[in-house]
Amino acid sequence: MTTLYDVPAEDLIEAAADRLDEDDLEQPDWIEFTTTGVDRELPPEQDDFWARRAASLLRKVAVDGPVGVGSLATAYGNTKGGSNRYQVRPPSQSDGSRKIIRTALQQLEDAGYVETEANDGRVVTAEGRQLLDSIAEDVLEELDRPELERYA
Repeated sequence: MTTLYDVPAEDLIEAAADRLDEDDLEQPDWIEFTTTGVDRELPPEQDDFWARRAASLLRKVAVDGPVGVGSLATAYGNTKGGSNRYQVRPPSQSDGSRKIIRTALQQLEDAGYVETEANDGRVVTAEGRQLLDSIAEDVLEELDRPELERYA
């Protein structure tokens, strides 16, 4: 049986974004105006950013859960601290947008893929794990590149 650990993360996230975008997620109106972190000046340029971020969050919760919004914001943050091109000060960590993470997780909860445990954070449900495993199985069938033979 194929699990989400058996395929490359990028391929799994891309396929999960396509599947989630079809029926489960609705991109908020404000996403085209907001930035992905405090250190960013412009909103994301990808057309399917919301579905990709939600798919990435679903995978991250499945792998690392139970996990909270704060630790996810740190994971989606930037270590360089924005544009410090001509500054002498060493780089610092800046967190990712908690609003984007929280809203995407709430939509995944409404879809039944993620649930909140009391005082522990969010974990993936059996339905969410089944979705990721079925997507991983489809992705593994499509992988026919020689450099990825070790995943087969």
